[in-house]
Amino acid sequence: MKEAGLKLLSFPPDSPPLSIISAAKIAGIDLPIQTSSSASSPTLSFSNGLKLHGNYVILRYIGRLAPIPNFYGDNAFHAAQIDEWLEYTPTISCGSEFDNACGYMEVYLEKRTFFVSHYFSIADIAIWSGLAGTGQRWESIRKSNKYPNLVRWYNSISAEYSNPLMEVIALYVGKKGLGKPVAAKSKEVKNVTGDSSDKAKAGSRSSSEIDLPDAEMGKVRLRFAPEPSGFLHIGHAKAALLNQYFAQRYHGEVILRFDDTNPTKESNEFVENLIKDVETLGIKYQKITYTSDYFSKLMALAEKLIKEGKAYVDDTPREQMQKERMDGIESKCRSNSIEENLKLWKEMIAGSERGLQCCLRGKLDMQDPNKSLRDPVYYRCNPVPHHRIGSKYKIYPTYDFACPFVDAEEGITHALRSSEYHDRNAQYHRIQEDMGMRKVHIYEFSRLNMVYTLLSKRKLLWFVQNGKVDGWDDPRFPTVQGIVRRGLKIEALIQFILEQGASKNLNLMEWDKLWTLNKKIIDPVCPRHTAVIEERCLLLTLTNGPDKPFVRIIPRHKKYDGAGEKATTYTKRIWLDYADAECISVDEEVTLMDWGNAILKEIIKDQDGNITQLVGVLHLEGSVKTTKLKLTWLAETNELVNLSLVEFDYLITKKKLEEGEDFLDALNPCTKKEIAAIGDSNMHNLKQGEILQLERKGYYRCDVPFTRSSKPVVLFAIPDGRQQSVMK
Repeated sequence: MKEAGLKLLSFPPDSPPLSIISAAKIAGIDLPIQTSSSASSPTLSFSNGLKLHGNYVILRYIGRLAPIPNFYGDNAFHAAQIDEWLEYTPTISCGSEFDNACGYMEVYLEKRTFFVSHYFSIADIAIWSGLAGTGQRWESIRKSNKYPNLVRWYNSISAEYSNPLMEVIALYVGKKGLGKPVAAKSKEVKNVTGDSSDKAKAGSRSSSEIDLPDAEMGKVRLRFAPEPSGFLHIGHAKAALLNQYFAQRYHGEVILRFDDTNPTKESNEFVENLIKDVETLGIKYQKITYTSDYFSKLMALAEKLIKEGKAYVDDTPREQMQKERMDGIESKCRSNSIEENLKLWKEMIAGSERGLQCCLRGKLDMQDPNKSLRDPVYYRCNPVPHHRIGSKYKIYPTYDFACPFVDAEEGITHALRSSEYHDRNAQYHRIQEDMGMRKVHIYEFSRLNMVYTLLSKRKLLWFVQNGKVDGWDDPRFPTVQGIVRRGLKIEALIQFILEQGASKNLNLMEWDKLWTLNKKIIDPVCPRHTAVIEERCLLLTLTNGPDKPFVRIIPRHKKYDGAGEKATTYTKRIWLDYADAECISVDEEVTLMDWGNAILKEIIKDQDGNITQLVGVLHLEGSVKTTKLKLTWLAETNELVNLSLVEFDYLITKKKLEEGEDFLDALNPCTKKEIAAIGDSNMHNLKQGEILQLERKGYYRCDVPFTRSSKPVVLFAIPDGRQQSVMK
């Protein structure tokens, strides 16, 4: 029998079936969704009129349909085990049974990676959804680490399938647990079009449908429109992710448009890297467009406005023009005849000496209290060749003129703009009105500002051009490529931004919060390795240690099998950090991690009192619970790997620069520190971009893997949300 096409998943507004939605998203199954106040349970409708009812009935169907191996078991026994867990899952949401359920699953997962057999299945999705659906209750337990095995399992699932699962949490889970699809609080969001929207007041629509004014399901079209004059930074990432968030919520689409109206600053290199950054963020855009695609239409429209008396050519010097706009003084050119304006317009198009003295301005209102409406500039001359179209044009539209036109022309329904543009919203709509274009709704959100961070592309360019950083992807930069290179997982960035929502409240955000989220994602799954700082490192001789070195194979992560295994060598003489050696006393018992206890018998020093060597004995029958010091160590072998551990600091020394304050006065003189170290032999196999933890030292990302012994493996330190400046 041929499989009927999926038509619709409907469910009560207050009870979204997280497990079904999550399973479909992970499996890549397109599942149209609709809330229905008349529905008592989830219903899956098919194109042939047939229906399936019930949470776990539909989940089992998805499990069989999905192109994921063993999603509903690889044999009858495992399928039955999955059924057992599906029947158990409702216990999680029973308030009085929640802790008992967590305790039961904690014990069950002690030596397991998944709930059934050795693979990910719908049992894992059902339980993950049950925990996530309790909202703040589960989040509090995650932070307390009361159930470490359960938290480790939950975090590993969240990390492995971060994009679909973070989307589900953002849309359907609030702090109080399962409920209506989560929407940004309406009191935080201003409908800047001034519409009261009867539909929004009606109450017949779910809360997810009133965030955008006059939004219709399936008809929302948004655009993310960066200028190709730099790499994407964390501020742009917020705009990009919010566009995608609303497009997914309303089953709409996002256009990636390059606002390429200033050839002096723009290049194909920036276009290529912006596309790369957008794809890194997981933005699914419908197509790529360029403002330069519309240059001929924009020029024709500008000429039409001149003929209608809605625009004029002005040769007032720029500084004088700015002063006149501030003071509300009309330009002497404002009363020029249409014929004179067209004549000067042709000079501008030709890029003649006379044309280069001019610009085109809109004739709006020089007395308006909103200064953005005081005859803004529509076109400027610029003889610099354009990175896409060469020297075809000598004039280019301003952002203020081009954006309202292209938004309307491309069918954009809602233009998301940061609140710094608030005063220019009236200008945006007035220009659309003068053009005779359809009105596009504006939706405001607050700009993302981070402490100790510059987000101005002009200022970031200064660091690049003056050699203060190694490029736009430098780990000290707030660019997407920079923070990813430093070790940030995109899942953490998405979660960080979606947690803020589309609030208009201006906040100065701490990096610590972002890095703390990142740690929660990487810690449950990243492999553990060992390193010893090369400077002054010394040998501990274990007199009863093995005469002949031997090797054991141990897990790279004791609680996550997916991290693989590593080979650890045990020898009579082992390397220790000098800082550790200084902490040990004679006859003190210490624990050598991944080996056992040892007792220090002798500390040998030079004439200056510096420790040069240690002597001790193994005491493997000793209890690790009784020792104060747990030491990392490395066997004395010729297989150790040379490392360069790189730590970074902020580029400026002030949390926030005040208006008018020069960033050059706040430059941090020391932002990078390299420490030579030696690492275990397994680090020969590290791949570029791999994240690991050096035991007792922190988290690192491999930037330069092993190539030959003479070149160190370069590891970038990843902040964990608790670290202070490393350069102080």
